Amino acid sequence: MSRKPENPLLYLGASAVMSEMRTPENLPKPVAAAKPAYPVTERVQEAMAISLRGCEELLPQADWLQKLARSEATGTPLRIKLGLDPTAPDIHIGHTVVLNKMRQLQDLGHQVIFLIGDFTSMIGDPSGRNATRPPLTAEQIKANAETYYRQASLVLDPAKTEIRYNSEWSDPLGARGMIELAAKYTVARMMERDDFTKRFAAQTPISVHEFLYPLMQGYDSVALKSDIELGGTDQKFNLLMGRHLQQEYGQEPQCILTMPLLEGLDGVEKMSKSKNNYIALTEAPNSMFAKVLSISDTLMWKWFNLLSFKSMDEIAALKREVEAGRNPKDAKVMLAKEITARFHSAQAADAAEADFQNRAAGGIPEDIPELALAGAPMGIGGLLKAAGLVASNGEGLRMVEQGGVKIDGVVISDKGLKVEAGTFVLQVGKRKFARVSLS
Repeated sequence: MSRKPENPLLYLGASAVMSEMRTPENLPKPVAAAKPAYPVTERVQEAMAISLRGCEELLPQADWLQKLARSEATGTPLRIKLGLDPTAPDIHIGHTVVLNKMRQLQDLGHQVIFLIGDFTSMIGDPSGRNATRPPLTAEQIKANAETYYRQASLVLDPAKTEIRYNSEWSDPLGARGMIELAAKYTVARMMERDDFTKRFAAQTPISVHEFLYPLMQGYDSVALKSDIELGGTDQKFNLLMGRHLQQEYGQEPQCILTMPLLEGLDGVEKMSKSKNNYIALTEAPNSMFAKVLSISDTLMWKWFNLLSFKSMDEIAALKREVEAGRNPKDAKVMLAKEITARFHSAQAADAAEADFQNRAAGGIPEDIPELALAGAPMGIGGLLKAAGLVASNGEGLRMVEQGGVKIDGVVISDKGLKVEAGTFVLQVGKRKFARVSLS
């Protein structure tokens, strides 16, 4: 007679190598055995199309269609939940892919709940991690949360957005409540999670508190009685946990909608500060505009789909025009202006376009930095570094060698040049300028 291994985590059988979560057919079924069927009107179908635009998965679609139909028939808005942990002080436009979807559903008249995970941030989301995430301090979480809300308001309508913090119900839960919550899920099911499975197989430590993260995120859905929860594709396990726990607590299970992760400026890696391929929401208008124009013609259409508020018909028509011979740069300028205007203003977007055209024509932008430096005569490599146009003296000399340095519009070719005192415009490449007063 065989016996179980001493380590209960080893007694998982085939479930330990299953995919991250179960197939749609195995999703928890709605609580009620029978529900009234609401008519699927043309407006409901339009709302469904908006929901599906650009999304990776919407599960289960039939349930969401009926929720939309019920809302249309009863006039009761659906509760749309998005939770973000304030683990960093800023948001980049990759984060706005999900926020844009929230705004689309908000514009349909539904109640948007922007949930700030101040409690779950103290645990740390293990999604996609190969090591335990270091916990944040309460001070870091508070500072980051304030920034998140301010920047998210650039996408969502603040007047129609419900802002919540999950410490509201997580702190009062206490030890007894936490134990009762933990009893509603098994270790075997938790270990089906892809990142936990890989870490366990690699004998990489998994802290017990990391098991609490998906439980607490799922409990957020119970507390908020959400009808649908949004997230990136890496959040699927956590989103389905909310559906499971709502059923455990006798609620109608939420649907889940996952959005793809946005590739950054390089067109390869997902947008990330660590990859330096991102556009910050607080980026200066000229820089934001220029960075959007720098993406590839192929990536541009995915960005249109995920970041633009143009209709799919408008985007399809624009793509046909490009395929018929229109310059793809025209389309890219439209996207750059739309994104810049959203986070700044239409006037700022117009000015950024004019600035870019001026640079492309060899002109000098109006808003270049002005610097006062001492040390004349100064070597050209050191001057470029002191002006902040290159990272090092050596890089400056390489740019001179490549013909990429100008002083007052004149190309500099002498790496040994000593620049005398005076006021002049330094230029490196096509986009880096500084007006320098050297003494």
